[in-house]
Amino acid sequence: MPGKAIIFSAPSGAGKTTLVKHVISVFPELAFSVSACSRPKRPGETDGKDYYFLSRKQFEEKIKRGEFLEWEEVYSGIYYGTLKSEIDKIWSAGKHVIFDVDVVGGLNLKKYFGNRALAIFVKPPSLEVLKERLQARGTENADSLKKRISKAEWELGFSKKFDKIIVNDKLDEAMKESEKLVGEFIRSNR
Repeated sequence: MPGKAIIFSAPSGAGKTTLVKHVISVFPELAFSVSACSRPKRPGETDGKDYYFLSRKQFEEKIKRGEFLEWEEVYSGIYYGTLKSEIDKIWSAGKHVIFDVDVVGGLNLKKYFGNRALAIFVKPPSLEVLKERLQARGTENADSLKKRISKAEWELGFSKKFDKIIVNDKLDEAMKESEKLVGEFIRSNR
């Protein structure tokens, strides 16, 4: 029988990846859904662990063959998506799947899985804090930072469409809240 789906979504830099890694460390019955993308690898990223890194052409071929549960062109020429084969692999192993995806991807996954999914929106305390976090990562130039902040403003407007919202102001509190929400969901009969 297929398992449940836990979806963490947020604007880039809000802390969803940190929260997902924490929740996975607490619940051994969860397995991370590795997304596919067509962007270049960042330093320290591993293919098949952080993302399945595909060329734009490979990604578009998989779209045509219907291999994605959901996908999106997040930035011009840069695709992200969830491969159906990834979910099948996790559920076949008897685990629940956990996602770390952007906001539109999260809403698409929630729509697909319905009540079998818990969709959590991770909100930064403010756009200024988000900007500081993105700058601290050291992966953004002035132009990409401006694009990410603009996109974040737009994405924040979707927070109420998620089942739960966690404001990631104090990381230890956000981790505890994530644990509580996920634990209750995977133990529930829904």
